[in-house]
Amino acid sequence: MKHTLLALVLLIATQAFSQADTTAIHKFVDDWHLAATKADGKAYFGMIADHGIFIGTDASERWNKQQFLAFAKPYFDRGKAWDFKAYDRSVHVSNDGRFAWFSELLTTWMGVCRGSGVLEKTSKGWQIQQYHLSVTVPNDLVRDFITLVDNFEKAKK
Repeated sequence: MKHTLLALVLLIATQAFSQADTTAIHKFVDDWHLAATKADGKAYFGMIADHGIFIGTDASERWNKQQFLAFAKPYFDRGKAWDFKAYDRSVHVSNDGRFAWFSELLTTWMGVCRGSGVLEKTSKGWQIQQYHLSVTVPNDLVRDFITLVDNFEKAKK
C-alpha cells in the first residue's frame, strides 16, 4: 500500500511539475515573440542562448546568435522588427525538466509559418538553443512552388 501511495504521489507531482513548466514555456515563447513585435532587442536576443542558432526561411539563413543579431539589428533599431502571432503550439519537456522542444503555427506577413525550437533551462531560466522558422506550403501547391523556386534560381544565374 505504501509503494502504491508513493507512486501515485510521484506521478501527481511529476504531472504538476510538467504542467507548470509547460505553462512557463508558453509564456516564455510568447514573450519572445512579443519582444520582436515591440522591437525590444535586449529582451529578444537575451532569450537566445549565447551559442543559440536561428534558422530562417531562406536556405542561406542559418545564423549563430551574433550573426542573427547583426542581421536583425537594423529592424530592431528602426523600432519595428516583426510581428508573429502563435496560434497553435505543442510543447514537450524532457523527463529531467532541463530541456523542452516545441512546434508552433504562426500568423506572419508571409502567411502561415511554422516555428520549432529547442529550449534549455539554465541558471538564467529558459533559453533558446535553436529556433527554426519555415514557410508552410499547402500540399496541393507544392508543384507550383517548386516551379516558382526553380525559375527564380535560373534567373539568378
